[in-house]
Amino acid sequence: METRNQTGVSEFLILGFTEDPELQPLLFSLFLSIYVVTILGNLLIILAVSSDSHLHTPMYFFLSNLSFNISFSTTTIPKMLINIQAQNQSITYTGCLSQACFVMVFAGLENCLLAVMAYDHYVAIFHPLRYTIIMNPRLCGLLSLLFLLTSIVDALLHSLMVLHLSRSDLEIPHFFCELAQTLKLICSDTLINYILVYFVAIVCGGVPLSGIIFSYTWIFSSVLRMPSVSAKYKAFSTCVSHLSVVSLFYGTIFGVYVCSAFIHSPRKTAIASVMYSVVPQMMKPFIYSLRNRDMKSALRTFIGRIPSF
Repeated sequence: METRNQTGVSEFLILGFTEDPELQPLLFSLFLSIYVVTILGNLLIILAVSSDSHLHTPMYFFLSNLSFNISFSTTTIPKMLINIQAQNQSITYTGCLSQACFVMVFAGLENCLLAVMAYDHYVAIFHPLRYTIIMNPRLCGLLSLLFLLTSIVDALLHSLMVLHLSRSDLEIPHFFCELAQTLKLICSDTLINYILVYFVAIVCGGVPLSGIIFSYTWIFSSVLRMPSVSAKYKAFSTCVSHLSVVSLFYGTIFGVYVCSAFIHSPRKTAIASVMYSVVPQMMKPFIYSLRNRDMKSALRTFIGRIPSF
């Protein structure tokens, strides 16, 4: 028993949603379908934006980056599908730590991209004549690189701090290795880790969210002062897709952590976590394509170029 408590643990068990063998085929089919739809939908957006010169603007550049962030789903769903198919719940310690690290990278990256897209809308409405100067290609590229590097450093910092801590349990009541669930397995003193988690959450989560709130506060106050109803509608219509994705992303995260505070059931928390880790990735292509005339036009053009056999 002493050996199990040391850092030399070789693997964990991901308990998933249920151990009922009759439900496993249903879960496999459901998440396989979600994953295929997520990959194809986001890939279509990336290809449509890259193939249409009219969409080579900062807003669609960041949208392509956001769609490329399907790696969030790719980090979690395939491993779960493999475990269901093989009827094996194990994941290596290195694999678990790597998965938790990548989840943090892509979650942090999405957080930052949503914030800069809100700033892009702010500049487009308040500084339309200087828009191309402010949101120039060099700045957009540097921001994307900065967001990626920041997310990687943050994820590595958390992972390295967890790396040498002793673990008292090998079972993760979740469908992927999440940092919060991994910390609960540790029998060492995790006070420093929790302080770091909350500090980074406030800085890396609160700052982008504050930027989004600030941008849209000014946007709404400006739009409401417009005398023309058609001008108001046009201004709101440019923001509604991004606002929907922001609401879905932050709303589901907030809902999951509020529910986990009141519902002390790890399995129910795992089910609720699907709402922020899987559903937003799948819904993004539908939100941006259904309410965006330029995107619908680009998608029709791109699909029309595909040769039929």
